[in-house]
Amino acid sequence: MDKSPYQGKVKIFADGADRASILELAQNPAVKGFTTNPSLMKKSGVKDYQAFCQEILTQITKHPISFEVFADDFQEMHRQAMEINSWGQNVYVKIPITNSKGQSSLELIKSLSHQKVKLNVTALFTWEQIAETVTALQGGAPSVVSVFAGRIADTGRDPMPLMTKAAKLCRETDQNIELLWASSREFFNLVQAELSGCHIITCTTDIIKKLTMLNKDLAELSLETVKTFKSDSDSAGFKL
Repeated sequence: MDKSPYQGKVKIFADGADRASILELAQNPAVKGFTTNPSLMKKSGVKDYQAFCQEILTQITKHPISFEVFADDFQEMHRQAMEINSWGQNVYVKIPITNSKGQSSLELIKSLSHQKVKLNVTALFTWEQIAETVTALQGGAPSVVSVFAGRIADTGRDPMPLMTKAAKLCRETDQNIELLWASSREFFNLVQAELSGCHIITCTTDIIKKLTMLNKDLAELSLETVKTFKSDSDSAGFKL
């Protein structure tokens, strides 16, 4: 994989649960960390959650990496969080902002953070969720606030005003709280994340591969595109 010279202000975290991709991306200096979730693990065919995570941690020892609890009961969430936290100094425990019943996780988030558990609070969409999460995390362990800007955009809303406001809140509240632009859809989201003041953005492998196109000459890109059309039509043997 190309190793991008990207030197932007936003830290790029690779989002996925494919072991080979994670290990390959760990060699890319542009990638500063990793995030996973149960859905990505299921998609990658992971059968043993703990075994997968702990095996990855034998290879990923310096990059921050997030593993999510999957319980729906807050007491069990707490137990899982403490177990995951014990796996390594570079581990962040992902806690969803609510459980599947819509019950707030804020009390648990505050408790864990002030027990010095590094958290990645996930699935945030609203200003109220962001503001309450930042308050709960204030004064606690280093933490990440993951706002799903890509999914907000999927609803036809511009996430930029919310993300800009959230970034300002995090910086003014506690330097240990970082804002993450989650659910990226395209490479331009990296530019948006930087403009809004985010600390981190999660990107898929396909988006990370596009880092080499940053500020590419557009005339050159136009010619490459036409050459691709020509090559494909020739190889297909099209005739009129």
